[in-house]
Amino acid sequence: METNHILRQQILDIVDNQMKANEPQETNLTFKRLIEQGYSDSDAKILIAQCVSVEIFKIIKNKEPFDLERYVTNLNRLPKEPFD
Repeated sequence: METNHILRQQILDIVDNQMKANEPQETNLTFKRLIEQGYSDSDAKILIAQCVSVEIFKIIKNKEPFDLERYVTNLNRLPKEPFD
């Protein structure tokens, strides 16, 4: 599957915005944890972006509201891929 670079950047912008606002704070905590585990800044953000993508998919496909609990659970499981 070909990467949509515009969409990719928009999702990474969401990660950056969450980190700047510290909302949810688990985004920053996860970022720091991944850095401590040896991931680069960009790789850590890409992993977090996977969790954002899961939420976006659930919202669009299943017409579900954003689920903070699921999002945080997926963040806490990183670097395991978030498929919940």
